[in-house]
Amino acid sequence: MAAPIVVHKPSPSGGRRVTVRGEILGLAHDDRDVIEFLRRAGLPDAWDLLDDPHWIEWRGGHAHQWDAA
Repeated sequence: MAAPIVVHKPSPSGGRRVTVRGEILGLAHDDRDVIEFLRRAGLPDAWDLLDDPHWIEWRGGHAHQWDAA
């Protein structure tokens, strides 16, 4: 089963789009942004999920990398 949360590849201008089951939550520029998006989506313990591949898939770049290569 695919992870429900996706942090997409870094954009050329910086930041990464964050989606939950295909719904765009916003453009994150750091881990704190991802945590805030997930908190607003009802996941208050999101810090524990950042490195859990069952919950979050980091696409098109390394986890926690925010600038375009």
